[in-house]
Amino acid sequence: MHAHAPGERSSRLTPGRKAVLDILERAGRPIGAYEMIDLLAETVGRRPAPTQVYRALDFLVEQGLVHRLASRNAFLACGHGHEASEPVAFLICDGCGHVDEATSPALTADVADVADKKGFAPRAQIIEIAGRCAACITKEVA
Repeated sequence: MHAHAPGERSSRLTPGRKAVLDILERAGRPIGAYEMIDLLAETVGRRPAPTQVYRALDFLVEQGLVHRLASRNAFLACGHGHEASEPVAFLICDGCGHVDEATSPALTADVADVADKKGFAPRAQIIEIAGRCAACITKEVA
């Protein structure tokens, strides 16, 4: 995991936003909003309103500090120091649930090419790839 982003991104981290980000970074796995509410209640001693948590998550996603996995309706701390607009591929294991984040210059160029050819201006570029991780494949073979 990376430390909180420098400069403008981290300067607007309210205590509530920071608490959400800290939980996601410590978890190292996707967390749904309602699980986040439970974890925050344990951490801060009170149960925050769902709208408060969703606003914090939306802010963190906009800042590129957190990603939303649509297929899991869950959020994950960003494991790389890339730009918020850069394409990201998530490799999601159907077996153990592990999620790996990947970026590459080739992915960035290919996604930009696809969008440009259609005259499309992407807002978010998240690719979710479901399958089996190396550890689960090894277990199946053994």
